[in-house]
Amino acid sequence: MIQVMGILNVTPDSFSDGGAFQSRGAAVQQAHRLIAEGAHIIDVGGESTRPGAVEVSLQEELDRVIPVIEAIKATGQVRLSVDTSKAVVMEEALKVGVDMINDVRALQEPGTLQVCATTSVPICLMHMQGQPSSMQKLPGYTDVIKEVSDFFKQRIEACQTMGIHRDRLLLDPGFGFGKTLAHNLELLAKLDRFKSFDLPLLIGISRKSMIGSLLDDAPVGKRLNGSLSAAVVAAMKGSDIIRVHDVKETVEALRIVEGVKQYE
Repeated sequence: MIQVMGILNVTPDSFSDGGAFQSRGAAVQQAHRLIAEGAHIIDVGGESTRPGAVEVSLQEELDRVIPVIEAIKATGQVRLSVDTSKAVVMEEALKVGVDMINDVRALQEPGTLQVCATTSVPICLMHMQGQPSSMQKLPGYTDVIKEVSDFFKQRIEACQTMGIHRDRLLLDPGFGFGKTLAHNLELLAKLDRFKSFDLPLLIGISRKSMIGSLLDDAPVGKRLNGSLSAAVVAAMKGSDIIRVHDVKETVEALRIVEGVKQYE
């Protein structure tokens, strides 16, 4: 079954919903709404990684995400993922029972491999060219599929060298993270190429600028139809988890995909 990961940004500056769920009460209320809409996983993030974003301090990120994870975890209703690249945040989130680590920097930051080697939770490795502060300044590839694949090979090997079992890993090609519109479209069109790794694919494409670009520069709040279309394409191309803002609508769209895939 294709799973839906609901996005919960406890940040003031995320591109789509920055500031909307910054307080613990608002974040927990939103989590309950995502659960009711059918989210299988909720991804809690305390640092924006939108293009141009700057890093936040360790303490600030801890203060944002740990109380929220604790509060949602207490309900026992859903699996929780922490969206972070910091080893200490991973470690503290694991202490309060987080079920998954989602790292846009693919465990390249100091200490992250070591922390993850001590756990048994799934880990998502995402591809990003550059850093959020500069990644959209003239990204370039000779062959985007090959270069993303080569990156995955290198990070899988790094994980295995540290004793992280391969079967704990998920892969995310990183739509919008150091890619032009053409790169993003090629990744989506050829997403099934990454199935050669025989690992689950996690796709985050919801409301992103590539959607807006294809819809006559539609603002973030007007990208639902495009986001659903992209989610359906990703699912038909073999994605296992779709990370989205609009859970209910995506769950319904993916039911159609599941129905069709029975007869492939």
